[in-house]
Amino acid sequence: MFATDFSQYLERFAIAAVPALLGIILHEIAHGWMAERRGDPTARFMGRLTLNPLPHVDPLGLMVFALTSLTGSFVFGWAKPVPVNPRYFRNPAKDMMLVSLAGPLTNMLLALAFAVLLRGVAEFALDADWKSNANLIFLVSMLQAGVIINFGLAWLNLLPVPPLDGSKILAYFLPPDVAWRFMGAERYGFVILLLLLATGVLGYVLGPLVRTSTDLAFSLVGLM
Repeated sequence: MFATDFSQYLERFAIAAVPALLGIILHEIAHGWMAERRGDPTARFMGRLTLNPLPHVDPLGLMVFALTSLTGSFVFGWAKPVPVNPRYFRNPAKDMMLVSLAGPLTNMLLALAFAVLLRGVAEFALDADWKSNANLIFLVSMLQAGVIINFGLAWLNLLPVPPLDGSKILAYFLPPDVAWRFMGAERYGFVILLLLLATGVLGYVLGPLVRTSTDLAFSLVGLM
């Protein structure tokens, strides 16, 4: 029984690993790329505009990813935040909002890319005995996970909970004094997220958003 469970956990981790890590890394690269476009070269100087995972790895974020992927619960994790220096920005409030938006938007585009690839594999599978092909089954599962996980990462980061991207996007539309007080709650953000996860509220909020986005992506590529 233990060997069977461990094998299932390992398979679940392998399926989630590539799309999740790719999504997490590209999310941070997108922040750095947009910051550079708005005048801040910090991320490039720090070597963070790279697909090499080593500069991006956050040990705690990686551990959370491993635990959530193995348990089959909502899969998420994080990389080291890309350094951003607003002093380079011409319009700090607007530019920070655009930098924050770039990460979740990248995850949504990546989810759509996985859906397109899944459609291509589905076309190939029509001419193959895919049910007896373990490699093809694994590829289909990984691509499906890529859609779901990256929509999950996008919506998670769009939550208006400091320091998530959604809080910085919301702050742009708030009066300056209100935005300053709102962002002051950043030191409690991690605790708030843990409470939302532990109580199931996080899944209750994100579940419908992820399912609707996934269904829409599958419809757009002709899989539904």
